[in-house]
Amino acid sequence: MFRKKTKSLVALSLLLSALIVVSGCGNKPAPTTTPSATDSKEPIKIGFLGAKTGDVAIYGLNTLKGLNMAIAELNKDGVLGRQVQLVEEDNAGQKDQAINITNKLISQDKVVAIIGDPTTGITRVAGSIANTKKTVIISAGATGTNVVEIGPYVFRDTLLDTIAAPATMKYVIQEKNWKNVALITSKNNDYSVSLSKIFSDAIVANGGKVAIEEFIQDKDTDFSGQITKIKAVNPDVIVFSGYYTEGALIMKKAREVGIKAVMVGGDGLQGDDLMKIGGDAVEGSISYAGFSPEQPTPNTEKFINAYKAKYNNELPDLFAAQGYDALMLVAKAIKDATSAEPEKFKDTLAATKNYDGVSGTISFQASREPIKTPVYLLEVKGGKFALLKKVPIEMK
Repeated sequence: MFRKKTKSLVALSLLLSALIVVSGCGNKPAPTTTPSATDSKEPIKIGFLGAKTGDVAIYGLNTLKGLNMAIAELNKDGVLGRQVQLVEEDNAGQKDQAINITNKLISQDKVVAIIGDPTTGITRVAGSIANTKKTVIISAGATGTNVVEIGPYVFRDTLLDTIAAPATMKYVIQEKNWKNVALITSKNNDYSVSLSKIFSDAIVANGGKVAIEEFIQDKDTDFSGQITKIKAVNPDVIVFSGYYTEGALIMKKAREVGIKAVMVGGDGLQGDDLMKIGGDAVEGSISYAGFSPEQPTPNTEKFINAYKAKYNNELPDLFAAQGYDALMLVAKAIKDATSAEPEKFKDTLAATKNYDGVSGTISFQASREPIKTPVYLLEVKGGKFALLKKVPIEMK
């Protein structure tokens, strides 16, 4: 009995000694918080999602030029004491590639935000991934419906079709008196399908009539059947909701059969290939945009001059300007939130009001949809896009 008690006392004594030694070694308290994101000196990584090759490469390449302008400007002083690094990929305008790239940018490259894609269809699939993985994505070109509705991490800084198309049709019908409309939709193009619905509603609302609606598909090259039917209704105007390649070919066929009506469309018509392919057939064509280098504000003029100096006297287009604005908006949100963590800076981004961008004044509504002013109506004149009219939009 005594021996058992002695052994127990010894064991207890040793245990107490060990506890005293352990507690005495820890003069510094254990850290209770992880280092703040602002303490890091690692670069802030931004992903670029867009096409550098393929049929719509012009959109991605020009967006990329705007992004590189923003990167150079931001890195003069840094953002929260850190440099900004752009991670580039090429989705070639394909949804399956965009899905793989979006996952890679977030999971492997650890980007905090993605700029792109400039198109609506790809933005929708990429936006779903980014929102699920809590990474901010902001498109510098997607104008179609059902984009920001995906979730709180999805943004865009574009001029919305729902604002621009009605403004365009008001000009076409009420000022030009072109009321008899032939509407053409590319049915395998998400952007075109949604835009045609907006155009159709705006035509009726402004006193016009959709005399005929015809359908094509992207990459079609023969539009003889559609144009023959359109000629029979003698339209005042051809409204095409798709992209510039098909638009150019449609108008070449229209001119061949003697149709004199001009083409009107969205910013999907804005690519140099519209004029290269269409030639004289697309002269007078009208499209809307959220940017024009003509009649610039002081802020826009500064951007234009810097862009020309960097890119061999080339003028920026709307994708370059909106790409630049998209990254500058993200950088401002990070600064305002004093954090490069998407869960924190998405809220400061959503709170943006009256931002003086190079592509216009930008405010986000409660839905995170942008309101931009003005709407620029551009006309093909002498083989180039020229400013036809600036239409102010009420900022709500």
